Amino acid sequence: MLLHDTTLIYGRYIRQSLRSRFALLFGVLMPLLYLLFFGPLLTDLPLGPGGSSWQVLVPGLLLQLGLFGAAFAGFTIIIEDGQGVVERMRVTPVSRLALLLGRVLRDATVFVFQAVLLVLAAVVMGLRAPLPGVLIGFAFVALLTISLGSLSYALAMKVRTPQEFGPMVNATTMPSMLLSGLMLPMTLAPAWLDVLSHFVPFRYLVDAVRDAYVGSYASAHMLYGAVVAVGFAALAVTVGTRVFRTSGA
Repeated sequence: MLLHDTTLIYGRYIRQSLRSRFALLFGVLMPLLYLLFFGPLLTDLPLGPGGSSWQVLVPGLLLQLGLFGAAFAGFTIIIEDGQGVVERMRVTPVSRLALLLGRVLRDATVFVFQAVLLVLAAVVMGLRAPLPGVLIGFAFVALLTISLGSLSYALAMKVRTPQEFGPMVNATTMPSMLLSGLMLPMTLAPAWLDVLSHFVPFRYLVDAVRDAYVGSYASAHMLYGAVVAVGFAALAVTVGTRVFRTSGA
């Protein structure tokens, strides 16, 4: 039943996304602008011990796509609540876990598709990375989307209004972006800032994807990144499911 219910909810929301192709493509616009206008500034700069500047920038942009996109996914719950959709779902026997999984899996599908478009644009501009590393990057985008999407929906179920939701998400996503080294490696930062960034879980994901893009699949960064990504996803889905159950959605 869980698989059936999840597929049902996933199909409902993926059809919504497919009907809004403009929004689907517009979501990749900001990372693409970073790629076009910020990427050439970093060309040939020694940003890391191995790989080109594109192999440093593109992994950060991929995770930035998941970070900002999934963190604001909860706005759809707020909209649905105003339209009475959440109220109608309360009277159905559908699994509460399926209500969450269907949504976050749709989000993961959308952002991985946008990540593919971003990588293709980066290849045109000069990115060279091994195919297994690129696929690993997509997997990390999916896990990050599932994690942050679950927490975003849970938060939206609690606050219920855009006026509360927006500032709370901004207050967490901006410091997370700056401290995780999405744009530039944190090894270039002062020592105290580098140490502080290790308390941000996204730092480990970024380092792992950058290692994957240079073909370093057995590194400590890859191990730490995989453990943090899977653990964070499991924790977030657990929290999100509990909120969906207690909120009656």
